[in-house]
Amino acid sequence: MVDTVLKLHLLKRNLENDKPWSVIVAGPTCSGKSFLALNLAQKLNGSIINADAMQCYKDLRIITARPSLEDEKLVSHHLYGILSWNEIGNVRWWREQAIQELEKICDKNRLPILCGGTGMYFHSLIHGIAMIPEPDPQIREKARQCVNENQLHLLYDELLKEDPESVEHLNETDSQRIARAWEVWKSSGKGLKYWQKNAHQPGIKYNFIVIHLAPDRLVLQKAVANRFELMVRQGALEEVASYLDKKPSLSAPLSRAHGVPEFIDYLKGQSSLSEAIGQAVKNTQRYIKRQETWFSHRILAPDSQVFIINTRIDKSTQFLQRITDRIELFIKSFIDG
Repeated sequence: MVDTVLKLHLLKRNLENDKPWSVIVAGPTCSGKSFLALNLAQKLNGSIINADAMQCYKDLRIITARPSLEDEKLVSHHLYGILSWNEIGNVRWWREQAIQELEKICDKNRLPILCGGTGMYFHSLIHGIAMIPEPDPQIREKARQCVNENQLHLLYDELLKEDPESVEHLNETDSQRIARAWEVWKSSGKGLKYWQKNAHQPGIKYNFIVIHLAPDRLVLQKAVANRFELMVRQGALEEVASYLDKKPSLSAPLSRAHGVPEFIDYLKGQSSLSEAIGQAVKNTQRYIKRQETWFSHRILAPDSQVFIINTRIDKSTQFLQRITDRIELFIKSFIDG
């Protein structure tokens, strides 16, 4: 019932006049989102906006699978490689940046194409976001210190006592979310759930067309393994070694990018290369499962504005031209209407 009401609300909102259109290319890791977004941008006079948390960073271009320099020259790309390794770009930060880029692209009469697998980014644009106050820097540093010194349980236990509502659905080993909940509560005196309920900024006034890539999980598993092996040949190990020279915190976002923890173990002599790649594939596959669950339980647009592709997209995809032509026609049925 809730899903039906939400879909009707989105449909009614999307029928309002004078709202610009934007395309979302979403799906799990290694499903071919960047390839497809580039293809569509070339066909539809589009510009691509990054919606992948790790690809916002300047460092680790190879291992975060950022578009190549050559691809970036073909069409304009936005919000790729703009954060330093020691900066934190949360959902609110990304939302503010994305809104600015959407407006600039529309002003140039181009079609914005949001591309990525960080579902909460899309959700923040479409459904809005809780305006959670920024934590005190000293409190944030204390949270990081606890994570780095394997004292996450101290934060969790304090939250369990003082702000149980914010951790009731959290895994007690989820360092990122526990640290975030603790620093917000410690800084503001109120928990995450309070801010999420009482300080909400609404969704933006755009119409969204969603292209959802949903390949078979076994296909993705093989693609992930192939990608990691290719990354090693392209210099991913050297890239991670250079990143390590900066002495980053293990709780820094880039330190948790797919493959980075496993390649760090290899570089420190704690595993073989084949073991590191194997573990990276397993961990990425677990993340893909979480992504699939997230997208299957979220509504980003009315059903009539969603195009689902049950295959992985790359230059070797069978019937690639036929598939991309169908997607192009689907998008044009809205933006040319």
